[in-house]
Amino acid sequence: MQKILMPQLGESVVEATLDSWLVKEGDYVEKYQPLCEVITDKVNVEIPSTEAGVVQELLVDAGTTVPVGTTICLISTQEKNNSQIVQAVKEKIRLSPAVRKLAAENKLDLNELVGSGKGGRITRKDVLQHLANSAKESGKGTGVANYSIWQDSEDELIAIDPVRRIIAQKMVSSVTTIPHAWAMMEVDLTDLVALREQIKDAFFQKEGVKLTYLPFFIKAVVHALQDYPIMNSSFTDDHIVIHKNYNISIAVATEKALFTPVIHHADRFSVAGLAHKIHELATKARAGKLSPADVDKGTFTVNNTGSFGSQSSKPIINPPQVGMITLESIVKRPVVIDDMIAIRSMANICFSFDHRVTDGLTAGRFLHAVCSYLSKQANEYHS
Repeated sequence: MQKILMPQLGESVVEATLDSWLVKEGDYVEKYQPLCEVITDKVNVEIPSTEAGVVQELLVDAGTTVPVGTTICLISTQEKNNSQIVQAVKEKIRLSPAVRKLAAENKLDLNELVGSGKGGRITRKDVLQHLANSAKESGKGTGVANYSIWQDSEDELIAIDPVRRIIAQKMVSSVTTIPHAWAMMEVDLTDLVALREQIKDAFFQKEGVKLTYLPFFIKAVVHALQDYPIMNSSFTDDHIVIHKNYNISIAVATEKALFTPVIHHADRFSVAGLAHKIHELATKARAGKLSPADVDKGTFTVNNTGSFGSQSSKPIINPPQVGMITLESIVKRPVVIDDMIAIRSMANICFSFDHRVTDGLTAGRFLHAVCSYLSKQANEYHS
């Protein structure tokens, strides 16, 4: 009997959601044939069978989130025509690890439930429904939404898909476990705007990708991280891990969700190299083709929120990182220079940081360094 386990889909991933099964019990599968689709807040992947054989039992219901290493499926490696396996009748109701965990967390006696799954199996949905009914009877909330919501007849109900549910859980975890602090500085990008306007057409003809402001921003952030390595770290209960590699997560928005693929060793790339990497990862994210390696080992996150007109934002930190920084919209503003008013291309840089790791002094110096390096990117590019 071959156990199929929930794989480790990234260094920091401790659980994943089984989105859908691609096989059913009794099916014969070939080695490497996809068995199911699994999603995390970072990536969507298909899990293949490690052996050829008959699917004897699906142990995890679709839509269930389970820890890495959980057995999700059993494959009998006996012959394809072994009808005894295919037609085996299960003598007892089996419970997935996720159902057991949910019941234990809520001190629920599963003998009180009637299962709606195959063969009377108790599913995660059964447990949640029972908890919801119990909460209504006792007048107590479940911690999900402890208030009533009124609805008009014309209101639309949108089911929360697994990706959105995982993102919601991660965001709540981030803001409730990390003491977010926030700072913003203004930077003059007049020279950088002029440079990009001057070279963008020739750049596209030569490189085959568009030149945005994001590669310049990443270069500036990496320079600042090298000056202030505490910002390129992770916080644990016992120590702070200072990362020696500069693996920059970039925020990529899709219609369904926000993904943060990683440019590994970003300090080794030129502006052109970063532009190619950004294009490659953004294309894969929007096509749903990101691999676990594409989203793993990020040490700091950047986001070009200015691309959709934002002038100020408060990013939520991407654990286990300790900071996230955004480049806001570049707009022309009147600015006083040497007691004279001039029209300059200005932008805000917004920075959220983990106050457990550093204080406002170091964070402010880091942010100032980002702005300084960014304002000098035009000169650096020519040099």
